[in-house]
Amino acid sequence: MPVGSRDSGDGSGFAALNELGPGASPGAGIEIKRLCAFYGRKQALYDIDLRIPPNQVTAMIGPSGCGKSTLIRCINRMHEMIPDASVSGQILLHGVDVYGGSMDATDVRRRIGMVFQKPNPFPNMSISDNVVAGLKLNGVRDKGRLHQRAKECLEKVYLWDEVKDELKRSGASLSGGQQQRLCIARALAIEPEVILMDEPCSALDPTATAKIEELIAELKTQYTVVIVTHNMQQASRVADHTAFMYLGKLIEYGETAMIFERPREELTERYITGKFG
Repeated sequence: MPVGSRDSGDGSGFAALNELGPGASPGAGIEIKRLCAFYGRKQALYDIDLRIPPNQVTAMIGPSGCGKSTLIRCINRMHEMIPDASVSGQILLHGVDVYGGSMDATDVRRRIGMVFQKPNPFPNMSISDNVVAGLKLNGVRDKGRLHQRAKECLEKVYLWDEVKDELKRSGASLSGGQQQRLCIARALAIEPEVILMDEPCSALDPTATAKIEELIAELKTQYTVVIVTHNMQQASRVADHTAFMYLGKLIEYGETAMIFERPREELTERYITGKFG
């Protein structure tokens, strides 16, 4: 089924989600039902069923090409931005299907933010303007409000003390680790309920990685966090729950300690112990 081709209904789904307002709950759980994803005729995900609990960190692990990044891009409807991409099944936020015909993709992406593998600050914007870019796109023009929001979000990612005297500098002038924290601050500025992170530390050194991992632990008190990672140690350190994927299928899901210490599936055990992947 092509993305966005579902019955439009009466618009009640969109209204139900909007009535919650920004930041309606500290974090929102997500329920995925029989999700399939395609790139043209090539199927990338097969009947994924998964409950992502609120205010916890869920890690997606598995070998390259197993569908981890495709799955999280489906969650906030970025998958549909690829030509010929399509999905079937449901992804429910507050019980509302984010792919329902009455749902607006922009609103979904505001509620479900994304942080990418490579830090991507807007190079022609200052540090401060990078943080509040989404707010400006949504029509916020009050300079006092924008400055206060930038300060709040930079403080949340422990970057304020490092940049408070240089807010007019280009965001691209920061170190790699600082740039990634800046991108996380930008995602937080629009008050999402869920933060998706696609390999957020793969381009960072150990010191910067440690700071991002500490930040993830803090973020789950206010947000639901989903992280894609190839780093087994990172998943075991930061995640409350872990999902192991292989060839587009969800092989096993459970508490992280169980997945790493007592996996039920032989395929999971072989991947965890480095026998393939």
